[in-house]
Amino acid sequence: MLDFLIAFEGGSLNTISEDVAKSPAYAGKRLYEGAICGVAAADDAVIVSLKANKEANLDMTQPEEWLPGAKSVLSFFLPFARWIPEENAGGDWPSDGWLHGRIEGQAFSSQAIAALAGKIREAGYGAVVPSLDPRLKVFMKYAGYPESLFTVNWSERHIAFAAGLGTFGLSRGIITEKGMAGRFMSIVTTLPLVPTPRPYSDLLEYCVKCGACIRNCPPQAITVERLKDHKLCDEYLVAVRKKEEPYYGCGKCQSGVPCASRIPGRG
Repeated sequence: MLDFLIAFEGGSLNTISEDVAKSPAYAGKRLYEGAICGVAAADDAVIVSLKANKEANLDMTQPEEWLPGAKSVLSFFLPFARWIPEENAGGDWPSDGWLHGRIEGQAFSSQAIAALAGKIREAGYGAVVPSLDPRLKVFMKYAGYPESLFTVNWSERHIAFAAGLGTFGLSRGIITEKGMAGRFMSIVTTLPLVPTPRPYSDLLEYCVKCGACIRNCPPQAITVERLKDHKLCDEYLVAVRKKEEPYYGCGKCQSGVPCASRIPGRG
């Protein structure tokens, strides 16, 4: 399955097309390179614990609810091509390359995961992509500064943690062996697969708490004490969307930081 996704990466869909390029220099540039995959059992204790989890502010629809008979959850990380976070490093406004990665990149990742889910179904197994399912729900609830609540019924980041792909950073992104600059997607399937071992136990194990993401954040939404304030982050993204419509994004906490493309301190 990973081979299929990597082959998909090699196609023309994984490039910025000339008709949408924000400048001619972006036309033909690759969006992603080197996808990685992890597997969690559908009844994994971490996933089960996210049902009505007040501490994590999550109420995760369980794999069995997405797909009766679910056995496994596949989690994929598609790292952005290195030029995207490199171009986005510095400054207080997202680069055009990052905006392309966020919008055209999301379109590509959705197409790729949908195609892979189709292949699983062709093989005789059930497969659902929660992030593309109409049952996906996103809630934004603000309890007042400094606390803000952001609730979803499926979290790609928490699934990635459960599937052994990485741990959280202060920005609440997931740090994988290929860093955190990229996109996560997942598939719930009836295909029985061996779960990927989790080589960590702590939620922030891969984060060295260097503070780079704190310094880089334009709206100052990240601190060591309270991690990320989603209200401040969202207000900044709204401002970007107003100026860059139909584009939006930021990625400063994933660019110009030690965890952009690797686990800090591990090569």
